Amino acid sequence: MNEEIKQRLQKSETWMRGLYMLLFIFVYGLAEFLIILVMLFQFFSIVLSGSTNAQMLKFGQNLAAYVYQIIIFLTFNSEQRPFPFSAWPSELSDHGDNSK
Repeated sequence: MNEEIKQRLQKSETWMRGLYMLLFIFVYGLAEFLIILVMLFQFFSIVLSGSTNAQMLKFGQNLAAYVYQIIIFLTFNSEQRPFPFSAWPSELSDHGDNSK
């Protein structure tokens, strides 16, 4: 049993994934900040013009899909690393594959 743990600790793939996870935890925090900015922008757009901004709607949807990809990666439901290691999501339905 002790030898198995030692072998797993020596696997460089595991440590590389850990580094990518740390990176995406940081990116996730930035994405949360962007979501708040989009939310505020859309709120003031409604207040001032009476309608939402179409480009910000699209960006918000893509940002939501990106956050979903990050969460799927961080929770080990996907081995596919999110943007910038793969394409930026173009729609909410493009939230990556669940294959490992």
